[in-house]
Amino acid sequence: MSECRFLEALRDNLVNLDFEGVKKAAEDAMNVGISPVKAITDGLAAGLTIVGEKFERKEYFLSELVVAAEVMKEGMTVIQPHIKGEGTRAKGKVVLATVQGDNHDIGKSLVATLLRVSGFEVIDLGVDVPTERIIKTVKTGRPRILGLSALLTVTMPEMGNIIRSLKATGLRENVKVIVGGSPVTKEFAEKIGADYRAADAIDGVKKCVEWVSTK
Repeated sequence: MSECRFLEALRDNLVNLDFEGVKKAAEDAMNVGISPVKAITDGLAAGLTIVGEKFERKEYFLSELVVAAEVMKEGMTVIQPHIKGEGTRAKGKVVLATVQGDNHDIGKSLVATLLRVSGFEVIDLGVDVPTERIIKTVKTGRPRILGLSALLTVTMPEMGNIIRSLKATGLRENVKVIVGGSPVTKEFAEKIGADYRAADAIDGVKKCVEWVSTK
């Protein structure tokens, strides 16, 4: 059985919302020596991307998104212990938040997981986070990167408010701002003064790694 088969099993079981299937696929992948990071990025994360696409096409609904996140966690409980020893020295600190008024968590949680796997220290503030709390966390925690998520067009403008607040408090120059979420476009990110718009979780993590690699 090739490596691709194990990764496809992880992906497909997540897409099918199969708790037992994804757990077995994760165990099988770890037993044959698949890299835990690859199992997450090319298996679970790939499946979650497909779930997101199904949601956008209205093939899946919010209930399926919630279940998919739980299935992802089921696979992660198997894979997480195998990550030790893969080079976990902190590359930098990242603060993540879904902006005020928005309770969507699935994409941001995946980013948090992938960043931790990649060796970052992550402060995940959760969902519906007030701008004041984000600014305070950036001020006290001094992260190198701030990641903002919005899944609703009505909450997207809050990203701009946060960036303006960072400038007003003198914090903007010391932190990279990356934004994401299905309605967030590259043009919108440029308009509000963000440093980067992530097309998906893996793209966002790659950009974060790139930033800390080129000081």
